[in-house]
Amino acid sequence: MKFLNYVAAGAALLALAACAPSTAPASGGADEKTGTLRVWLFDEPNRAPKERVVGEAVKEFTAAHAGVQVEVTYIPTTPARHEKFKGAFNDPASSPDVAEYGNTDLAEYAAAGGFAELALPAQDLTPDLVESATVNGKQYGLPWFIGVRALYYRTDVFDELKLEPPSSIAELTETARTIRAKKPGLYGIAVGGEYTFGALPFVWDAGGDITALDSPASRKGVKAYTDLLKDDICPPQSCVSLTGGKTVELFASGKAAMGILGNFNRSAVDAGAAAGKYAVVPLPGSAEGSIAPAFAGGNNLGVMRHARHRTLAVEFVELLGGKAYQAKMYEAMGNLPTLTSARDELAARDPFLKPFLDTVARGTKFVPIDPAWVKIDNGKVIPTMLQKIATGQATVDAATTEAAAAVKTAFGRS
Repeated sequence: MKFLNYVAAGAALLALAACAPSTAPASGGADEKTGTLRVWLFDEPNRAPKERVVGEAVKEFTAAHAGVQVEVTYIPTTPARHEKFKGAFNDPASSPDVAEYGNTDLAEYAAAGGFAELALPAQDLTPDLVESATVNGKQYGLPWFIGVRALYYRTDVFDELKLEPPSSIAELTETARTIRAKKPGLYGIAVGGEYTFGALPFVWDAGGDITALDSPASRKGVKAYTDLLKDDICPPQSCVSLTGGKTVELFASGKAAMGILGNFNRSAVDAGAAAGKYAVVPLPGSAEGSIAPAFAGGNNLGVMRHARHRTLAVEFVELLGGKAYQAKMYEAMGNLPTLTSARDELAARDPFLKPFLDTVARGTKFVPIDPAWVKIDNGKVIPTMLQKIATGQATVDAATTEAAAAVKTAFGRS
């Protein structure tokens, strides 16, 4: 059994959904036992499967709690989310009780004091996942799912052209070029100038890092990625403004032969023209047969500091973030469970997971757990760098030098 603890003086352990509820102590906000529990969850390119699972959880929760309703609002994942959360942190009346948030945003939100502290023992969660919900030794949420990207490719196109899935970055580039030449109506691979988490594996594979974008290793990785933003693969005039979400749409709609997509994009692809005509392999690294390090993204469920239904909020997090609903979210959305037991059970029966688990086994990377990352992300430091290179406005050296300076400024370094 796993436990979630609402931290405050004298707090008692709160068991997960299978256990009897207990009362959370006062810590800002209120602890009303009836009324409307307000929940913010992120919107999705194809929201319907997520909405169905959440609806099941809401039905189960309200059936067990007389006089309680649950109001779910789906909020955008665009940079505007920061202002929405900031408003909720500063205005208790607009604050939800429970919110889904990206683990890359946690440092900023913790600094603002927006979430209640929750203690998560390591049982059934690996240390890196606990860390993704932790700032300065304090834990602010339950890791709900992790997202790992790999290489989706169109099996029908590869079969027709007698191509094999690429096993190195050089092969990836050449394969994408070949497809574009033989099928001009297709992008060889859907990549974007605004796709930060598509580009970073190339930087990390080369030995580079976000905090040293002007290093020789980082420049090698940046060049490898921007070499895909070419007329003979993914033309800059069409691809330079693409976000990660837009590359998902291109691949799902059958307009690209490859894409760097996440396990969490499965439902979107299955809802499009590419359904039944694709497979997935790990994104290759520069060395033959290697796997590029992936960004270990993911979302957490947290209880807001201004929650008016603290106990109910914790119990809803326990339910939606528990093993049963993590498994259901995987079936619906492809969201990789954070709980080891749930992940192991799913892996045993679904081969789709293998390339993602192989990628995790290779080793993943994360962005700096520092409020500076939000400045870097919101300032589009990496997209601006990629776009300037792809459009010929700057050389790799000049663009990376400029980006590295912006990163140092964000960290308050000279």
